[in-house]
Amino acid sequence: MREMIDLRSDTVTRPGAAMRQAMAAAEVGDDVYAEDPTVNRLQEMAADLLGREAALFVPTGSMGNAICLGALARPGSEVICDRQSHVYNYEMASMSAIFGLLPRLVDGPQGAPLPEQLEAAIHPPIYYLAQAGCISLENTANVAGGRIFPVERLKAVIALAKKRGLPVHLDGARIFNSAVALGIPAAGLTAGIDCVMFCLSKGLGAPVGSLVTGSKEFIREAHRLRKLLGGGMRQVGILAAAGIYALEHNIERLAEDHANARKLANALCTMPGLEVDPAAVETNIFMVRTKNPAPDAKELCRRLAGLGVRVDPMGENLTRLVTHLDATGAQIDRAIDAFAEAVK
Repeated sequence: MREMIDLRSDTVTRPGAAMRQAMAAAEVGDDVYAEDPTVNRLQEMAADLLGREAALFVPTGSMGNAICLGALARPGSEVICDRQSHVYNYEMASMSAIFGLLPRLVDGPQGAPLPEQLEAAIHPPIYYLAQAGCISLENTANVAGGRIFPVERLKAVIALAKKRGLPVHLDGARIFNSAVALGIPAAGLTAGIDCVMFCLSKGLGAPVGSLVTGSKEFIREAHRLRKLLGGGMRQVGILAAAGIYALEHNIERLAEDHANARKLANALCTMPGLEVDPAAVETNIFMVRTKNPAPDAKELCRRLAGLGVRVDPMGENLTRLVTHLDATGAQIDRAIDAFAEAVK
C-alpha cells in the first residue's frame, strides 16, 4: 500500500524511535505538586531558550494563548490582534468566552500589524469605551503563509506598547521557525515581549504540549489559570521527555523543512493554473491559489488524495501546504509529480 504524503500541517508529525525511547525512560512525578523532575527540566530549558525567568508546560497552544491573554488583561478590556491571527480565528473565542476579553482587529500586512495600525486601535481614555488590555502578535503568521514578523517592525511595536503601557503577548507557536530562518536566537527575537507561547507538537515533532514563558510573577498567575482551565496534569514527564528531545534535536533541522517548502513552491509555480510566490516562502508554510485551467481547491485536494498526497483547501481557490520532519526530500519529489498529474 502506498504511503500517504501528508502536507496538511506540521501537527501530523509522529515521534521517532529515539524520542519514544526518551519518553519510555522518563523519570516522573506528580506535576500538580510540581514534583515531576522531567517537566521541571523542560520548563527550565524553555525559559532559558526564550530568555525568560520561568515557563509552564501546558497541554495545547490554544490553552497557552488563552492563559496568556487572561493573565495580561482584565475582563471587559480589548485584545488588539490581527484579523488573520490564530487567537481570533481558531481558538473557539476563548478570550471572550472564558476571560471576558474583546478582540479589537487590525488588518496588518501578512499578518504582522504596523505600529500605527495598533496605535489607531487603542481607544482614548473615555469611560464608555472599552480600553486596550494587551496586544497579541503571531510569529510566524500561519494564515498569511508562515510569514515572519519583520524584525524592525516588531521592535517598533514593542516600543509602542511600552510607551502606551500595554503588555504584549506573542503566539509563537512556530517561533523557532522564525528564529532558524533569520539566524537569530529565539530569546533575542522575542526580547521585550511580556509572554511567549510556543508549541512542541508542530515542527519540533513532539506528540503533545506547549510552553508558556514569562516572568516568575506571570508564570505564577499562568499556573493558576491552567488549573482553572483543567490543564493540571500528573505524571506527565513522559510527554515532557518528548519535548526535551525536541528542543535538543529538532530546532536547527527546521531549516530542512524550509528548504523543502522552497523546493516545492519553486516547482508548483511553473505549473499551469497554480499561483505561488516563491519569494514569499519564508518558512515551512505557503499558500497555493488555483485558477483555470487547474481545478478549484476542493477538487485539487481530492485529486491529490487519489495520488497519495494529503492537503486541505483553505478556501474556494486556496490551499495551504506545510512541510515538516515527516515529509522527506524524496516525498517532496513525489508530491511535485502528484501536483503535475493533478492539474492536467
